[in-house]
Amino acid sequence: MIRRDGRRAEPQQGARAWSQAPEPAPQHGARPGGTDPARAHRPQAGSPYAPTQTPQPYDDPYRRQAGHVGAPPQPPRRTGPPAPPPQPPRPAKTRRKAHWGRRIGLVLMALLVLVGGSVVYLDRGLNRVDALADYPDRIGDTPGTNWLLVGSDSRAGMTPEEEAALATGGDVGEGRTDTIIVVHIPKSGKATMVSIPRDSYVPIPGWGRDKINAAFAQGGPQLLVQTVEGATGLRMDHYAEIGFGGFAGIVDALGGVNLCVPYPIDDPLAGINLQPGCQDLTGSQALGFVRTRATPLADLDRMKNQRAFMSALLDKATSVSTMINPFRLWPTVTKTAGSLQVDEDDHLWNLAGLGWAMRGGPITTTVPIAGFEDVDSGNVLIWDRERASQFFGALAEDKPVPESLITTGP
Repeated sequence: MIRRDGRRAEPQQGARAWSQAPEPAPQHGARPGGTDPARAHRPQAGSPYAPTQTPQPYDDPYRRQAGHVGAPPQPPRRTGPPAPPPQPPRPAKTRRKAHWGRRIGLVLMALLVLVGGSVVYLDRGLNRVDALADYPDRIGDTPGTNWLLVGSDSRAGMTPEEEAALATGGDVGEGRTDTIIVVHIPKSGKATMVSIPRDSYVPIPGWGRDKINAAFAQGGPQLLVQTVEGATGLRMDHYAEIGFGGFAGIVDALGGVNLCVPYPIDDPLAGINLQPGCQDLTGSQALGFVRTRATPLADLDRMKNQRAFMSALLDKATSVSTMINPFRLWPTVTKTAGSLQVDEDDHLWNLAGLGWAMRGGPITTTVPIAGFEDVDSGNVLIWDRERASQFFGALAEDKPVPESLITTGP
């Protein structure tokens, strides 16, 4: 036997290890060769053998936690001051969807309010006159829409300097008509623009037969409307009149109007000296062009020039370049509204309808004429009764005028 210090120990008599102990004598009632379970491995009192050693479980402090499985946790390391507790995550910002439909709707609504307010404002600025007053035995309503357009020689509102610049010749007393045009707008198809010569010899209610422009001089718009309705058989639905200054102002507001002059025109009385060819006419030049009689056929040429210029003016006024340019559209509309005289029941949207109907080129013609005649009123123009009756009869029934009755030339 080896001692703990490495030296061999001498065996002692009487002292043995527990494994060297002799088997105990069998007890009474025990089976031979068997052992008493109650006394097995239990040393007797005073026995020289060492007691049995009962193994004790090792108490590991790192395994005291119930249910811990795996390698023992490592002791915490010293890493400085403790980290602050984590902040709760911020909720993600919800990106608002762009409501383009709503924005476009608001813009359109604002434009509608602006346009609507402008139309009402300009409509209130129109100069109104009771031109379409009823009278006994007035012609009944005819299909389609009929306008009576009048260009007067009124100088109202013009300064002496403006009269000189436009070569109007100064005040001539009672107003007269330089231009009389009937526009028929059918329910379908092209509009028809008919020039009525101012020297047309027609019956004037209450005055007998005379030149048609005498009706305006004697009774103003009402008598002129009554005279035109009686001569044509068409009931007028709208009336518009413009003077010298307003006419020139509208042309200048549009930036001029392009027109092809068919022949040289030198007329000091009208204040123009134009060469043939297509050119842009200013307000004063345009006014002289529609007034001049210094041409081979005088009044007949003038009516043709008036129709040609009216078509060019409406084309320019209703063109895309004018409509999308507020710096041109607004002055044109305001100048037109301030320069026109209309019937009491007419409005700005009626004028817009007229301009729209004239887009694309209307049919332009004049009353069928038979010739000239000298009477007490001077040299007058005589209508061809039969052809004029067929001409205006077609318009009264809202039918196209037969081509044989359309006068394309003077």
